[in-house]
Order: sequence, then C-alpha cells, then structure tokens
Amino acid sequence: MPVLLLDIALSAQSLLAVYQGRANRVLVSSRDGQRVNLPAHHLRPFLTHAGVYGSFALEFNAAGELLSLRKISE
Repeated sequence: MPVLLLDIALSAQSLLAVYQGRANRVLVSSRDGQRVNLPAHHLRPFLTHAGVYGSFALEFNAAGELLSLRKISE
C-alpha cells in the first residue's frame, strides 16, 4: 500500500473552523511535496489543547482511499 509521510503543525485556533462547522477538510503537504486534502475527523484522535502536531504516516489504497493515519513521532 502507498504511504505518505506528513509533518503536521496545526494550532487549536486553526482547527476552530472545523469544530464550528465552517470546514470539514484540512489541506496538508507530504514530505515529498504532494498535497493531501484530508477529512478533518481523521485528526481528532491526535488533537490536544495545543492542536495537532507531529509526523504521521498516511496509508491509502490504489483508489486513493485512506486506510490508516498513524502518528510516528512528535
């Protein structure tokens, strides 16, 4: 399965639009420069009072469907 490495740094303030219902997707870039339009609900398990920060591995299938998102480092 293809895997993209993402370094995410989103403050709680930047995610406020998601929780107010004004947005439901987050645009992030992978380490190799690909842009990923990620449904915001996949970030909820990683959300802290500060926001979402760390390195993540995004695994997807050949059709581009997300299979897993896991945190690999802070």
